[in-house]
Amino acid sequence: MSKTRFRSDAGLTRRIGVVSLGLVALYLAFGAVLITVMPSALMAAVVVVALAWGQWYFSDKLALASMRARIVTPEQAPELHAMIDRLCALADMPKPAVAIADTDLPNAFATGRSPSHSAVCVTTGILKRLDAEELEGVLSHELAHVAHRDVSVMTVASSLGLLAGFLIRWAPFLGNNRDRNNNGALMFLVVWIASMVAYFISFLLTRALSRYRELSADRAGAYLTGKPSALASALMKITGEMGRIPSKDLREVENMSAFFFATPAFSRDSLAGLMSSHPPVEKRIDQLARISADLGRPL
Repeated sequence: MSKTRFRSDAGLTRRIGVVSLGLVALYLAFGAVLITVMPSALMAAVVVVALAWGQWYFSDKLALASMRARIVTPEQAPELHAMIDRLCALADMPKPAVAIADTDLPNAFATGRSPSHSAVCVTTGILKRLDAEELEGVLSHELAHVAHRDVSVMTVASSLGLLAGFLIRWAPFLGNNRDRNNNGALMFLVVWIASMVAYFISFLLTRALSRYRELSADRAGAYLTGKPSALASALMKITGEMGRIPSKDLREVENMSAFFFATPAFSRDSLAGLMSSHPPVEKRIDQLARISADLGRPL
């Protein structure tokens, strides 16, 4: 985590370490299968890793382009810039670029490979629905993601899943020349099964880390502003409004959902809870209630 006034999170650090060790072990095992069974796929692996690096390096530009967001100046959005200026001064961190996405979807996200190369984006939908304190709570959450370098961590953590998914889809086409010998079909079956296993385990590890990083950003943002009730109110409004957004509109931004402040509410005991990039809203509200009690303020 960068040196800011956001509270340090030993739990997040531990989880990043555990997930990293698990992914390293998975990388080594997966690489051994590729080298032993399908050496010609190594060039494909290099290409995918290069794509993952590009996704990390240009993450801010790619994310903003995906949402059709525009960078805004202090003259174009004075209140939004003033709020981020105050929070960055409070957190003692570099100010990110400020962007607005023209969509009724009420949400926000942070992106960028480092605190000095980052952007915070809000939608016109969230600007219409939240009051100043609620919006400040959401922005403090997003700035905590920047300080935690969450985009970098999640991009690196998900790169194995990207590689495995690539091979699942393209392995049969990458080695047509091997199909001429008797072992060709068996080799590709082994690679395909190994890719499926690697993708599934990588998916579960990164989803678990993603859910915890959302809780960590909630904690850091609430303690920074000292107003967990405002963050809880924003969370309730946004998850409620997300449930009213047409499914076709949600599908258009599905590739960005892991980076959003909130996603549509779901039961904490459902399969969606296990697969989601965000924790259940009830769990986030419960945590904010505990922070309110810690600060001596009712939620």
